[in-house]
Amino acid sequence: MCEFCQEHGEGKKWYLNAKNYSQDLYSDLAKHQVFDIKKFSQDTKKLAELKKAPALVRAVMAPYVTERLKRMHYGQVLPIEDVEQIFGMVNRVVRLACVCRKKRETKEQRYCYGVSIVPQGEEAQKVINRPGSGFEDGPDTRQLETVSKEQALESFRLYEKEGLCHTVWTKLTPFIAGICNCDRADCGALQATVVNGVQEIFRAEYVAEVNPELCNGCRQCMRGCQFGAIGYSAGNKKAYIDQNHCYGCGICRANCVKDAIRLVDRVSIPAVANLW
Repeated sequence: MCEFCQEHGEGKKWYLNAKNYSQDLYSDLAKHQVFDIKKFSQDTKKLAELKKAPALVRAVMAPYVTERLKRMHYGQVLPIEDVEQIFGMVNRVVRLACVCRKKRETKEQRYCYGVSIVPQGEEAQKVINRPGSGFEDGPDTRQLETVSKEQALESFRLYEKEGLCHTVWTKLTPFIAGICNCDRADCGALQATVVNGVQEIFRAEYVAEVNPELCNGCRQCMRGCQFGAIGYSAGNKKAYIDQNHCYGCGICRANCVKDAIRLVDRVSIPAVANLW
């Protein structure tokens, strides 16, 4: 398991630990550290400047930046199977505008989804709506688009066909605020991680592998890979996956008509077991 599972998972994948979606957890965290959106925006600008720095400077500063992000706001790739499990735990799902796409003036499709577990029942609602309760960021979704979990999952499956990669995000670690659907063209974090070597998004608990017996060499899987992990052997007329570059998103499966690609646990592949 990754370091986040070991620290925040209580024996399971950290994003499948219901405690990490609880609004009372966020309330407790906020007593010690406020998620300052203005400061975070300033840090994002500094990160953009770092991307333009010489390679040596990036190599020295990138680990420092990544450690700061781990404490405040970071993402991890996850496949649709784990998205389904998350939606099975949470009781509130909303669609919201994507900050990255807004900054890049990309047409807004609301690819980001806020998820949370909030207390239910009339008495519980009185408590969480009480001023000073610490739940201000959770249940008030008046400015957001509330969707059912079934609607959200249907959208996620369509996003896979578009080649969008699912990522789960913290807001004051380990509180989990939402799931986004990213591509390298519009997602600043994905571009920073894959292109500029400043890790904001971490690999999934899985890696993909191709079954050469089933692969027909159509190369459709290559179109959807955001990480440049899929190649094609002209000699064998088959696709292959470089697991050192694979983030385990599983999007390559969405366009494979032969079901020739599967995900396996990262820890089962010694060469990449500790590569996150």
